[in-house]
Amino acid sequence: MVGDLHRTQVQIADITERTEAILAESESTLTEIHGVGPVMAGRILARTGNPFRFPTEAAFACYAGTAPVEVASADNNRHRLSRAGDRILNSAIHVVALSQARTPSSEGHAYYQRKLAEGKSQREAQRCLKRQVTRKLWRTMCQDQGRRADASHSYLPPARLA
Repeated sequence: MVGDLHRTQVQIADITERTEAILAESESTLTEIHGVGPVMAGRILARTGNPFRFPTEAAFACYAGTAPVEVASADNNRHRLSRAGDRILNSAIHVVALSQARTPSSEGHAYYQRKLAEGKSQREAQRCLKRQVTRKLWRTMCQDQGRRADASHSYLPPARLA
């Protein structure tokens, strides 16, 4: 059993190292977001693909299952998270949001605390934070993709850029 544990640790280290190399090659800045390590960034990028296939960050949130859905019952209006969407991507965003909510030095912690101070329940504040994290991830991926596209066109002669 100890041998199996050691082999698994070596495999995890190898996968993490390869993921870091691929992220460095793609010049992704997702790992600069608190709670997003190399493996989590790889999961997010693998599930998302090209972020420009989503016309807006709201469309990406729908795809990820973090867009709020209104639930009305009599005079009580509230929101919940969608149960649709990519559950693996949603799980990754959930882990990032939990990490941010629990780390006092992160932007997400301040946002989470602000939502609690506004009178939202912990679940509502967490839903809001997940949506905020989704927005940040989408914008970062779009910036990275745009930067890569600009860099790939920089070697072309000016006549071919048009």
